Amino acid sequence: MCFDHDALPPDLPADLVLRRLAGGAAAEVTELQSDDGTPFSAALARSPQPGGTGVVILPDVRGLYRFYIELAERFAEAGHDAVAIDFFGRTAGTGERENDWDYWDHVRQTTPEQIQADMAKAIDLLRERGSATTIVTVGFCFGGAQAFLAATNAALPLDGAVGFYGGLSGERLGIPSPKDEAGATRCPVLALFGGDDASIPAADRDVFAAGLQRSGAEHEVVVYPGAPHSFFDRKQEQFAEASEDAWRRVLGFLGQVGAAQRT
Repeated sequence: MCFDHDALPPDLPADLVLRRLAGGAAAEVTELQSDDGTPFSAALARSPQPGGTGVVILPDVRGLYRFYIELAERFAEAGHDAVAIDFFGRTAGTGERENDWDYWDHVRQTTPEQIQADMAKAIDLLRERGSATTIVTVGFCFGGAQAFLAATNAALPLDGAVGFYGGLSGERLGIPSPKDEAGATRCPVLALFGGDDASIPAADRDVFAAGLQRSGAEHEVVVYPGAPHSFFDRKQEQFAEASEDAWRRVLGFLGQVGAAQRT
């Protein structure tokens, strides 16, 4: 399955992800409470254009920091309400994350079940505060792995999942391996990888793609030759062509998933 990513709305520049539009949407940083009573941080950006697909952003191992708050704003400017969440309310408290902090102990204390419970609350927020009826999660690195795992949970109201260089072997992250769980995928998936990402070898991508095929879910796996891990969040300027193409694909995916749910 190839999603139609070639056409953006005519008033949106192709490099929207790389810059902010004047007068664009501003995110509201707030706190949500998961079912176990844990407060966690979230940043909500609402689009002035109703009817888009709602987006739950799952950050990388650093949690909620400025890049992902601004990314929620970019989604809102593109017509999609978006909320970025922090994973570490249970162990590190609330608040915006800096780029570099001692996150590994906190990463290892999270579970997919906890993250998916937090995602459910973020979905509730999108539905309560916005107009979205279709929901897609977009995750990066650790968050990308979590997006792939969330796509296998039939109890989670997701209509699609996007993973940027999501880890496919869960051993280092202390989670089930998405490549081994892919056969249970229940919604459309767009997976974006760097060809020079040593942490996600081609063999793992092949196993993951085969699992997606077995699941019967619509999917597309895209590999950018020469691009490293984190090409979109940490190295966007150096890999602008890959980043712009990935952004175009994500927006196309959101549009197609939303249209499919409306028919």
